[in-house]
Amino acid sequence: MTLERFTEKFLNYIRIEKNYSDHTLRNYKADLDELLSFLELKDPKKIGHLDLRRFLAELRHRGCAKRTVVRKLSAIRSFFRFLLREKYIEKDPSQSIFTPKIDKTLPEFLGMEEMIKLITSPDTSKVMGLRDRAILEVLYSTGMRVSELVGLNTDDIDLISGSVKVRGKGKRERIALLGKESQKAIRTYLEKRGAENKAIFLNKNQTRLTDRSVRRIVDKYVIKCSIDNKISPHSVRHSFATHLLNNGADLRSVQELLGHKNLSTTQIYTHLGSKRIKQMYSKAHPRA
Repeated sequence: MTLERFTEKFLNYIRIEKNYSDHTLRNYKADLDELLSFLELKDPKKIGHLDLRRFLAELRHRGCAKRTVVRKLSAIRSFFRFLLREKYIEKDPSQSIFTPKIDKTLPEFLGMEEMIKLITSPDTSKVMGLRDRAILEVLYSTGMRVSELVGLNTDDIDLISGSVKVRGKGKRERIALLGKESQKAIRTYLEKRGAENKAIFLNKNQTRLTDRSVRRIVDKYVIKCSIDNKISPHSVRHSFATHLLNNGADLRSVQELLGHKNLSTTQIYTHLGSKRIKQMYSKAHPRA
């Protein structure tokens, strides 16, 4: 069996048995295709740790960021663990590969005034402006990921109770909360768009918006508001979590709302809060 065929079986395994998201599947496929191309479809039993090290050296030579290398290495490790488990190979060559250490960086986020300015910047006299306002309101109200936002259907949202069913990473479901402004924005947009479609957010062709389209929409309003920070849709999620914690929310509740599997992932937002407190202290205290 060729390495290409093994890859196909592996992707089916993580899709069906591991319940990985479509986004993760696309990334894993791209990473493994890159490895296959580099190794020229070599027999899996003949792949050793030196082959993998050569591949990682090639990535570094091309200037790939550490985070990208670590992600590709994660896909490779999962792949070879699968081959070992299925007894296609006798030894996992990825076990002896060192994982590069990633420098922890605090994510970009907006202050509350900047966030409100961004949300209210679309021209709501037009349907597309109503859609964009609803997108920004929902992102900030729920803290959901872009992939979760574009996957929303009309039957996922309950505007009476102010809740929305979100399908997150690993196809795990959770309930997120919609504030009054986001409820109002969704209701107005759905009334005005007039299209019969189960997807909530549609493009000009009346089909479901993509992740990339939402990123372009956010970029448009970041430029319009003259915001200097490098802001993306994910920055709105960071802003959501940071503002909650800065205003007294407990870490466990924020973990639930974000859909984080581990509390340690949510804890980075406590550092963001600490950073803001230190800045305030330096400015306000006469002997700081």
